[in-house]
Amino acid sequence: MGRYRIHVATGAWLLSGSFNRVQLWLVGERGEAELELELQLRPVRGQVEEFEQDVPQDLGPLQFVKLRKHHSLVDNAWFCDRITVQGPGALEEAAFPCYRWVQGEGVLTLPEGTARLAGNNTLDVFQKHRERELEERQQIYCWATWKEGLPMTIAAGSIDDLPPNMRFHEQKRLDYEWTVTAGLMEMVLKYVYTLPSPWKRLEDFDQIFWGQKTAMAEKVHQRWQDDELFGYQFLNGANPMLLRRSTSLPSRLVLPSGMEELQLQLEKELQKGSLFEADFILLDGIPANVIQGEQQYLAAPLVMLKMEPSGKLLPMVIQIQPPSASCPTPPLFLPSDPPLAWLLAKTWVRSSDFLVHETQYHLLNIHMLGEVIAVATMRCLPGLHPVFKLLIPHTRYTMDINTRARNQLISDGGIFDKVRSTGGGGHVQLMRRAMAQLTYRSFCPPDDLADRGLLGIPSALYAHDALRLWEIIARYVEGIVHLFYHGDDIVRGDPELQAWCREITEVGLCQAQDRGFPVSFQSRAQLCHFLTMCIFTCSAQHAAVNQSQLDWYFWVPNAPSSMRMPPPTTKEDVTMDTVMGSLPNVWQTSLQMASTWLLCHPQPDKVPLGHHKEEYFSGPEPKAVLRQFQTDLDKLEKEIVARNEQLDLPYEHLKPSLIENSITI
Repeated sequence: MGRYRIHVATGAWLLSGSFNRVQLWLVGERGEAELELELQLRPVRGQVEEFEQDVPQDLGPLQFVKLRKHHSLVDNAWFCDRITVQGPGALEEAAFPCYRWVQGEGVLTLPEGTARLAGNNTLDVFQKHRERELEERQQIYCWATWKEGLPMTIAAGSIDDLPPNMRFHEQKRLDYEWTVTAGLMEMVLKYVYTLPSPWKRLEDFDQIFWGQKTAMAEKVHQRWQDDELFGYQFLNGANPMLLRRSTSLPSRLVLPSGMEELQLQLEKELQKGSLFEADFILLDGIPANVIQGEQQYLAAPLVMLKMEPSGKLLPMVIQIQPPSASCPTPPLFLPSDPPLAWLLAKTWVRSSDFLVHETQYHLLNIHMLGEVIAVATMRCLPGLHPVFKLLIPHTRYTMDINTRARNQLISDGGIFDKVRSTGGGGHVQLMRRAMAQLTYRSFCPPDDLADRGLLGIPSALYAHDALRLWEIIARYVEGIVHLFYHGDDIVRGDPELQAWCREITEVGLCQAQDRGFPVSFQSRAQLCHFLTMCIFTCSAQHAAVNQSQLDWYFWVPNAPSSMRMPPPTTKEDVTMDTVMGSLPNVWQTSLQMASTWLLCHPQPDKVPLGHHKEEYFSGPEPKAVLRQFQTDLDKLEKEIVARNEQLDLPYEHLKPSLIENSITI
């Protein structure tokens, strides 16, 4: 006979508690015991219930806790964090992680939290448990095709179709829905406010440039017409993913006679290694949207830039459209052109950058890949697997926010259709083109930055911080992986891990092995690299391309979501009426500002990178690895803060305290 001390922890989220009762069983190596006392839950979040129970038989080391929730009148869902048990003579508590909603009256079995790889012994109770768990999960988490030629998604037509454990917690849901309502109200107010006023000058945008905005957004408002800020954004703006160092002059850059001096300048910068380019050819031929009966317009610009010794990146020439049969020598715009013509050319580049950033580098490369990782993890890795325990904190809310996006943002009649020139189906074509170019190397900063020639540039702050974060995440991943995989043969022999890899590449990413994604892991190093990519993408890279929108997109002339006139074909005819007629109207501008705040504002239950409260791992070693990860992130935070104090334009998007642990918005 022995006495067991049991702690049952309820989640800290709003409505986590319950009025129901819970029945518990303890399962050990030598027996199973149903506890006589039924635990009466309380509707209080963050509550920890403690009680003791005498058990007549010797259970041995505990393996599982089983629980069943009973209800009398109302079945209140209960969010159980974890259960810990201290047995007779035990020096430490045995922990049984749960971190899920408990509903209905079925029996839920929680294994002891020590991570374990799959075994070959079919009589092993843990092996049987993980097999049953995966069978159940694969019935719950099913794949679906949103659009042919794009990554697979969770099979959920609406939020109500999602598994409860993948949905927003109540506080998050309320904040999201209130932000939508408040944004709509603010948008209507701005529209009504401007009705009596003309919309004919750039200064007229000031009438609606109010509300919650960042200090950087105000700087953008003041300097958006400057060439220096225009170039800076390719390195450190919302989309630092397109710029590359030129290795030759692009074939599409046709220089007409009379521009021999420009040719010489370009070749000189090319020889020095200081010539850069941003090519938006992906937009060429994409059909433009019609918004409220008004035709919108798209372009596929090319901009050539030079890096000065000071680190400033300045534009040299802009080609708004590529050569075509009807226009084999399209006009080139230069800084020496009439100011409004040059400003309009830069605005076409900024609009194109907005569209490619949002569609390719944000929606496709981050949200859709993150969802593939999340669904594959739930389908292929049981809760006992160390890779599941490592990754699951980085999948929080991803399926929910993506389902909302498919219903509200990129759906027929959604925000994309209402405000963006790629709406009305163009955004889907654009994503399909981008999908064909999506490579494994492009998701790994050491490879991607090397391929684009952006290593070792002091003014490339995104590149610097991304590399530092990659190194820190890689050490964290390696620390966990090496605890459980003692050699490459263990990696190769893990059937669950190999199935997870195939599920991501062959199923979720639609046969992406021809673009470098692995279909198997042959070594610990290869596994660590892939896991680092997963965590970096779902946390740091999302912060870089999402949070930055509040800084760079809130002042709409700097990043128009749509253009309402065709690109200029001459320079002399560009007037203020041309510029204002090209930029979004009041309604589009207000909607862009509202949606930017909705999609980027600070979250009420934000979890900074590496600081999740859930303890999926048991034992001191994984916890020590996590603590070192947090220490490394804190050190980087201090370095970035110190650096930013010396900068006129601080780069904060990859400051660890501002990086969310998963894709939640």
